[in-house]
This record gives sequence, structure tokens and C-alpha cells, in this order.
Amino acid sequence: MRTRHTLESDVLDELLCFDLYAASRALTRRYRLLLEEHGLTYPQYLVLVVLGGAGPSSIKELVGTLRLDHATLTPILRRMEEAGLLARDRDLDDARVVRLALTEHGTRVHAVTETVKCRISADLGLTPDEAHRLQLALRDVATSAERALKSAD
Repeated sequence: MRTRHTLESDVLDELLCFDLYAASRALTRRYRLLLEEHGLTYPQYLVLVVLGGAGPSSIKELVGTLRLDHATLTPILRRMEEAGLLARDRDLDDARVVRLALTEHGTRVHAVTETVKCRISADLGLTPDEAHRLQLALRDVATSAERALKSAD
């Protein structure tokens, strides 16, 4: 007989959401430790990865790529600009569009993203093929959840 004070771990075993939540929290904590020494937060790291890989982008493009809303992304970008990591400029063709690009300093800091990525890969202990399959499965989960949200509206 189970008492309230001795919960067994299997009460959450059937909840996929809990495993996703626990994995996300653990991974984010690990990223936090690796990024602190470079003065970055995890969302700032993601912005660096996108701008460093894709080049200058509009805020709208970043919102879509990072799956963040404008109100969440704006303060992150402001802090990164204040830290000298990125610069904002108006698009030459459409002044309503704000384009973002890494500064020289941002480009130097971007160089650490590969090191962080390698450390995380090593920490996970997955082969490249296993990591790729996991990514595809997680993308399917995210797509399905988004689709369910849209159909609920």
C-alpha cells in the first residue's frame, strides 16, 4: 500500500510531458553553466547561433526562427545590443523593418557557440545518429502540439 509520503517514481512514468519538462530543465541548466562564463543567457546564445549562421536578419525572421513572441525577444535583443553583441539598422528597402547583425564583438563571442554545442553533445552521450533521430522526434512533437493549439482556436 502506497502512502502519501512515499510516492513511487512510476506515478509520472506515463507522462511524456514530464519527461520532456525534466529533460528541458536539465539541459537548460547545463547550458546556463557553460554560457555564464561568456556572460550569455540561453536565449542570447540562440540569437547568436541564428545570426552567426544565417547572417543579418529582421526581428520578424528571428521571432519565427526562435519561436518566441516579439515581446519576449525585444528585451533580449536590447540587452545584447547594450552588451555590444549586435547592432540594429533599418532596412534600406523598407524603413519599418529592423535588421540585426552581429558586431565584431558578437562575432568573436559567436565562436564559442561551437564549443558549447560540442560540450553539450558530449554530455548527452548520444551518437550523432541518435541525436539526429531525437531532434526529428522532438520536432514532430512540437509540430503536432502547435497544430493541436491552432485547431483548438
